[in-house]
Amino acid sequence: MPAQHKAAIAALFTEAITPLLADSALPVPAITLERPRDASHGDIACNIAMQLAKPLKKNPRELAQAIVDAVMNNPARVGLVEALEIAGPGFINLRVALATKQAVVKRVLADAACYGKTNDGAGHKVLVEFVSANPTGPLHVGHGRQGALGDAMSALLEAQGYAVLREFYYNDAGVQIATLAASVQARGQGKKPGDSDWPESAYNGDYIADIAADFLAKKTTSAANGEPVTASGDINDIESIRRFAVTYLRHEQDLDLQAFGVRFDNYYLESSLYTEGKVASAVAALTAAGKTYEQDGALWLRSTDYGDDKDRVMRKSDGSFTYFVPDVAYHITKWQRGYEKVINVQGSDHHGTIARVRAGLQAVGMDIPQDYPDYVLHKMVTVMKDGEEVKISKRAGSYVTLRDLIEWSAGDAVDADGQRDLTRGRDAVRFFLISRKADTEFVFDVDLALAQSDENPVYYVQYAHARICSVLAQWGGDEASLKEVDLAPLVAPREASLLAKLAEYPEALKKAMEELGPHQIAFYLRDLAGELHSYYNAERVLVDDAALKMARLCLLLATRQVLKNGLELIGVSAPARM
Repeated sequence: MPAQHKAAIAALFTEAITPLLADSALPVPAITLERPRDASHGDIACNIAMQLAKPLKKNPRELAQAIVDAVMNNPARVGLVEALEIAGPGFINLRVALATKQAVVKRVLADAACYGKTNDGAGHKVLVEFVSANPTGPLHVGHGRQGALGDAMSALLEAQGYAVLREFYYNDAGVQIATLAASVQARGQGKKPGDSDWPESAYNGDYIADIAADFLAKKTTSAANGEPVTASGDINDIESIRRFAVTYLRHEQDLDLQAFGVRFDNYYLESSLYTEGKVASAVAALTAAGKTYEQDGALWLRSTDYGDDKDRVMRKSDGSFTYFVPDVAYHITKWQRGYEKVINVQGSDHHGTIARVRAGLQAVGMDIPQDYPDYVLHKMVTVMKDGEEVKISKRAGSYVTLRDLIEWSAGDAVDADGQRDLTRGRDAVRFFLISRKADTEFVFDVDLALAQSDENPVYYVQYAHARICSVLAQWGGDEASLKEVDLAPLVAPREASLLAKLAEYPEALKKAMEELGPHQIAFYLRDLAGELHSYYNAERVLVDDAALKMARLCLLLATRQVLKNGLELIGVSAPARM
């Protein structure tokens, strides 16, 4: 139900109960309106009579009757409330007037792409960090889940008026980067996986050979937010190899993200935390605050002071920092950049770092809240293809890449120029990867993603949009003229269900944003598509009755708009034909 109608109904109840509280010291309570579990009971349920019965020492059903009488006698309820009924021990079930239900269509068409959006978050900044893959190989399916979740969460926040910064944090320092450089060097020296002198910890994917070949050819590569890097070609120059390999893989990840339809506003390099002295500054601040101590040649953080199960080593005896220290320094920069709300979308294997990072942020003495940042941790994705689990790909050597998943799910589609069209694959992967709560494991079935049937959820939703486009094309009239159509003929039960589902969209967006649960949008879209398909199968749209036909076309136009809005929010296309 549109917010303004819900507020108007709440006001009717408030006006009804105010006289009943006149002889008591009770304040006028807020009115809670909920949707009944059983739709046959009405459109809205209110338990205010049961809430007030005990403090007023009155029978709840008698109190409910007094409230019902007051609401029904209020002239303001005409055209808004059709009927009120008392159920059970004192619940009040309400049926909304048909004209009020129909009004959602005009609201959708008036707001168009803005329907469901608000400015509630205006003036507030949010930083959403996601993907943040080490530049040591192609993006894997776990990164894909992060990409889909993080991008959809960002869009949900933007839909409520927040200023969102999408950030990618590159872990371009540490042991893994050294291993990458050594792997490329070994390939450039003619070694390969399986040879007796191949480094045991080296990366084995074919991409390592590609990097080595381009390095020896002295090629130039570049990545987002970075300067171009030209290879020296000297296989003994390990620093040149490191710079080239990191930039090469950052570029490859840029291409993967582009194919996935995910963009970032900023890229932050871990290495910059060292070169700009931010790690050293964070350690100095923690030491100055008395939150560190020396033991066994190492520097420790008193993280148990902040709820951690044990104190943590910050600087090891060899002088190197443990991996959570740059994370603390990085999050200090987020706070200093004015982001009082930060959301990190990461794999569930990061669970152990949460307590120590938050402990470091509280200990640094900058009044950073103890629950900063927010974490959304996702579980692993299992890929099934041809009825079997897929564990590795030739490209990566040890895991299924995001690019593999997109290409497999795209089928054999080509674009107008005869080139491989990955749109279908991107749509399927993005929809599938947000269709479950982040903290649940997910099985991605490539065969299902390719299926053109109701069993495939993204196909089911997109087909609803295409089906409406087909009906409107068959009609052939001016869609703009439908905005002024009289909606009074929309009285069929399936029409009422579809109208109610359209009205739920703004509330669905807000709830999904508050709970950081973009899966709720996928659920909503499947439900809306189901209502559309049921309506289409139950009622003819292009009937002889001109008034009814135009009203039904108007309803379809509004439904198409909401389907398009929801799909766009999660980064999925809304095709006109399937």
